[in-house]
Amino acid sequence: MSIADIRQQYRKGVLLENSVADNPFDQFMLWFDEALKAQVNEPNAMTLATVANGQPSARIVLLKGFDQQGPVFFTNYDSDKGRQLADQPNAALLFFWPELERQVRFEGRVSKVPAAESDEYYHSRPLESRIGAWASPQSRPITRADLDQRVEEFTTRLGQAPERPAHWGGYRLTPVRVEFWQGRPSRLHDRLCFERQPHNQWTLQRLAP
Repeated sequence: MSIADIRQQYRKGVLLENSVADNPFDQFMLWFDEALKAQVNEPNAMTLATVANGQPSARIVLLKGFDQQGPVFFTNYDSDKGRQLADQPNAALLFFWPELERQVRFEGRVSKVPAAESDEYYHSRPLESRIGAWASPQSRPITRADLDQRVEEFTTRLGQAPERPAHWGGYRLTPVRVEFWQGRPSRLHDRLCFERQPHNQWTLQRLAP
């Protein structure tokens, strides 16, 4: 079978205007809860798209917080994505839940979360992950042997209670646009898009598939 012949009919759901929440935050949590109940593989995995000198860059990161302000993720501020966000803080996030034939797209501006929020999440992580935040010069060239050596050195130096490194912490995307996508037969998918208006109001419109 050629790549062009790979196709699948989507038939698991519909998405209508009268069935969504009044705002994208409540709608996302409804869908996220359904993804958990459906045992979607890594439901909090999301594609983060940034821009560097006009060149798009995308990778998978993990959602680690969500509220009425937007989704939160954590990373090394000196990584490629961290430097790209410092230069161009507009970004996009994409969730894809194939088991439910659904996607959710967030677009907006990214900013660092308060230090206390980064501290709280950092100290909730397994010790090995906390050490790793110190040991990994993320996105920089390194050999496996050098990385393993750095882990040993920081494990010895920091002990059992390392503090959060200043170069590591959280980001929140404050959305201006959120699209919910439900697969439908014959590629006539449902797409409902929330757009932020003044005074934090939201409008909802259907987009052509």
